[in-house]
Amino acid sequence: MNWVSGMQKAIDYIEEHLLEEIDYETVASQSFSSSYHFQRVFSIFCGFTVGEYIRNRRISLAGAELAKTQTRVIDIALKYGYESPDSFAKAFQKFHGITPSAARNGGDLKSFSRLVLKISLEGGSTMNYRIEEKPEMILTGYKARFTGAPYGKERERQEKQLFVTTRAKQWLLRGAKGASSNSNTDMCVITDIDDDGYIFYYALPLDKYERDNMYNTEVTGFEYMKEFGFENITIPKQTYAVFTTEQQPFPTKDYMDIRQKIVSEWLPSTDWLIADAPEISVYYWYPKKEKNKRYIEIWIPIEK
Repeated sequence: MNWVSGMQKAIDYIEEHLLEEIDYETVASQSFSSSYHFQRVFSIFCGFTVGEYIRNRRISLAGAELAKTQTRVIDIALKYGYESPDSFAKAFQKFHGITPSAARNGGDLKSFSRLVLKISLEGGSTMNYRIEEKPEMILTGYKARFTGAPYGKERERQEKQLFVTTRAKQWLLRGAKGASSNSNTDMCVITDIDDDGYIFYYALPLDKYERDNMYNTEVTGFEYMKEFGFENITIPKQTYAVFTTEQQPFPTKDYMDIRQKIVSEWLPSTDWLIADAPEISVYYWYPKKEKNKRYIEIWIPIEK
């Protein structure tokens, strides 16, 4: 079974059981992959999570049924997986932009169509990558809870917001006089991915002395260091496929394109699956002292 037919079989299973409780392990088994691998590939390829797809399909169909039948709102809510009219009304208005009663009276509705994967001529391009066994790493940084899938425009928006509003924390970690010895590198870690979002860390490797004395007032001279919310993150030993963008002016335009090529071209041609481990992006600023240029390494955790 090839990659496209496996993914489509999983999507077809979701559609056939859309009004039931859907088990992700069973869905993933349709494509002969792990649940974690399936969900990560799905979100990279589609730009939204499996859960978002299911919720959007249900509320789209609920809107169509509400508009063309006289079925009670509570019955439609229960049919599409909502436990109360209030939770249904809230989700309905968020998606359609109108209330269920307005929809019944002829208001404009939004449609979220069924996914159908189409085979097209792709590939024939070169992707530079390497397979690396990374030892256990301890990084120090701070985190934020992001919503949605960890890929695409929503990720870009949230990441930009975090970077712009936490400059002081970045300077303390990697500034010219910061805790890190490398002032030209940022590391971002994605972990704890679920249907509602994921944890995004800005972090750097520090020497043990800096890690151990981050909150030692006799070393830092400040009482308020704990207010910055720095924490240590342990990245387990893991095999990574490392992909590199071109060196280019900020912002790095081909970052998301490479992510999609990884799942649409590289993964299907290998024996690797995405592993249940943190994903890391390493931002290299001003390589070889070239002003306003950078490149990014994308570390995808993999397993056979």
